[in-house]
Amino acid sequence: MSAVSKRLEEAGLVLPAVAAPVAAYTPAIGFETEGGLLVRTSGQIPVKDGELVATGLVGAEVSPQQAYSAAQVCALNALAAGAQVAGGVDRLERVLKVTVFVASIPTFTGQASVANGVSDTFGKLFDQPHIRSAVGVASLPLGAPCEVEVEFLART
Repeated sequence: MSAVSKRLEEAGLVLPAVAAPVAAYTPAIGFETEGGLLVRTSGQIPVKDGELVATGLVGAEVSPQQAYSAAQVCALNALAAGAQVAGGVDRLERVLKVTVFVASIPTFTGQASVANGVSDTFGKLFDQPHIRSAVGVASLPLGAPCEVEVEFLART
């Protein structure tokens, strides 16, 4: 067992099955580079066991704490999609970039706190820091409160 598998276990986290796409796209793709395999995920929504863990806008139907937890689910879904392309979770060496979209009411300004659900999750699994954007949006697919895209670097 390598570092990521061991850290998942130590954190009490379970790598889910790759979520089925809800439209015409693939969950992740990889690009060979000089430094390894660059893996980019499609937007991952907070689906667990085939169901959204929350729906609605943050600041209205969804609390910031619920959105933080939903973002953690998104992070695990992105990790699963990336691992599938990389040939296993233990081939993922680091997270490079995270983009978090937060469906929220116009006056909500805590998108960065919601995005911490992703960053905190990856912080438990990877040694290096990542860059990140947190963006407020009017709505997301299926009424999800958040959606996450991730770029990983993997060993070839």
